Amino acid sequence: MPPEQNDHMKKMNKCIGGGLMILAGLLYFCLVTLPDGRLHIFMLDVGQGDAFLIRTPAGGFVLIDGGPNDAVLQQLSAVMPFYEHTIDTVILTHPHPDHVNGLVEVLKRYDVRQVILTGISYGYPGYTAFLEEVERDRVSVFLANGSDFKTGAVMFDFLFPFESLQGRTFVNANNSSIVFRLIYGKTIIYFSGDCELECESKILGRGLDMRADILKVGHHGSRTSSSEPLLDAVRAAYALIPVGVDNSYKHPHGETVKKLQARGVRIFRTDIDGMVEAVSDGKIATI
Repeated sequence: MPPEQNDHMKKMNKCIGGGLMILAGLLYFCLVTLPDGRLHIFMLDVGQGDAFLIRTPAGGFVLIDGGPNDAVLQQLSAVMPFYEHTIDTVILTHPHPDHVNGLVEVLKRYDVRQVILTGISYGYPGYTAFLEEVERDRVSVFLANGSDFKTGAVMFDFLFPFESLQGRTFVNANNSSIVFRLIYGKTIIYFSGDCELECESKILGRGLDMRADILKVGHHGSRTSSSEPLLDAVRAAYALIPVGVDNSYKHPHGETVKKLQARGVRIFRTDIDGMVEAVSDGKIATI
């Protein structure tokens, strides 16, 4: 074969090989980013604050709180496909800075379809900015009032508040937190918001079904949450604690950690484990 033909064949082989590598890469990308029929729960590592991303079995996204700053954006980009710019639902449990600040940036960067919140009156500029952004983007707003919410096969079983809190003021906004159980098949995750003992007692007093496989520990593991009766009612196998490294609040409190350990609960926390992912096929949840 003449040298020029040999060079031409080498170039052709390189092009074909490169094309196959690109095709294989695209195939792999599709396999890892397309919906897989399982529920994914990401405890995002946003420092001293709360932010959880739910990916439903059908591929929808629900964001629960947004942390204290725009760190949530980097975390979202790490788990959402680069081409995905839609978040179906945002749930703001309560308007404290470590839950609402990051959501302002999320609303600016993503197409948010609906927001679920309590609508309490709270004089914090970050909360005002959030509400203004919701109005500017004409996002649908639903007030938490005890009614359940369902998206595909995933049920949001709202436990608190029992009725609309719109316009009400709270001495401690933690006790206005939206509390719910996320249910997919036999898997249940209990989201506590920052609900403290007062709020927990109200829920326990209703005699509601509070059982769950996974507990999002209330108020970053503070000693003012996670009472013995609540832990006994939930009976979780796993506990998720979103907390900042060396935070000034000393969260999670040693007392809370001991109560969880005494019940054989396996603990995951962002200050030690970083981002944590739980996955369920509707039968078994694993972390």
